[in-house]
Amino acid sequence: MEAALTDDAPRLIALDWGTSSLRSYLLGDGGAVLDTRRLPLGIMQVEGGDFAGAFAKAAGDWRARWPGLPAIAAGMIGSAQGWVEAPYAPVPAGLDELARGLVPVPGAGLHIVPGVVQRGDAPNVMRGEETQIAGALPEGGGGLLVLPGTHSKWVEVAEGRIRRFDTYMTGELFAVLRRHSILGRFVREEDPPPPDDVAREAFARGVAALRAEGASLSPLLFSARALVLTGGLPPEASLDYLSGLLIGDELRGGLAGHAGSIALIGDAALCARYETALAIFGVAGAGMPGDTAAAGLWRIAERAGLTRGPAAGAETLP
Repeated sequence: MEAALTDDAPRLIALDWGTSSLRSYLLGDGGAVLDTRRLPLGIMQVEGGDFAGAFAKAAGDWRARWPGLPAIAAGMIGSAQGWVEAPYAPVPAGLDELARGLVPVPGAGLHIVPGVVQRGDAPNVMRGEETQIAGALPEGGGGLLVLPGTHSKWVEVAEGRIRRFDTYMTGELFAVLRRHSILGRFVREEDPPPPDDVAREAFARGVAALRAEGASLSPLLFSARALVLTGGLPPEASLDYLSGLLIGDELRGGLAGHAGSIALIGDAALCARYETALAIFGVAGAGMPGDTAAAGLWRIAERAGLTRGPAAGAETLP
């Protein structure tokens, strides 16, 4: 006999499935997170393209217990290298466009969220960030959102829809310069980080150097080495200074023509670093609490009608 559906009963399996990791959520009414797990099964780590097997590891026991539970996924799993390609939704794009663009995975009982494309002479794309944005803003909300990361996104949202966005390869540039240039020679991967106060001071110095009138990133990059050689910067803090230069350059470009506050979405520690950099530029920035990916997956699934009614074989959690 089936148990009655209660507030604690699962309503949706949601997957945030990127390049390097897979996070699965068991969601209840209103998108409440009932359970979550993180696995090193990003699309580049799935051997032989066995995405069905990875899905089973992430949520197979949930599916066995609640056979009719719908599932939704966002991120690089919908790319050409993923399980099934989900075509990009063009800007402007909000909940309605993302829900209409869901692509089913044949035989898996899973729907994949489309990414977003901005066409033009210099086109731009995103996959996964659109779902974080959907979960971060109230219905019909707007503003300038920054999602720091390997490829940072600066996104303008109006009336709940993504209008335009830019991508800054700040995190990837930092990794390349650290591992493949002379600027990374002072710090080895196994070296301990500098004291927090030293790191903060070096980072702020880099941001301030980039903010200075007439400053340009290319000639300033070598100062990350020259400052150490001339005794102006501790060797162990050179990478924090370099990070400040790169993030400062990103902020200078992203803030052009913008006068309001900024919402930051992503890793708490990285968002805190961006808050520090924004303050140096005289701009208010605040990280948005909570897991916006889970909230976004729920909202898109709800808009698409995937969360209506109890799942077949539903039972409550113990």
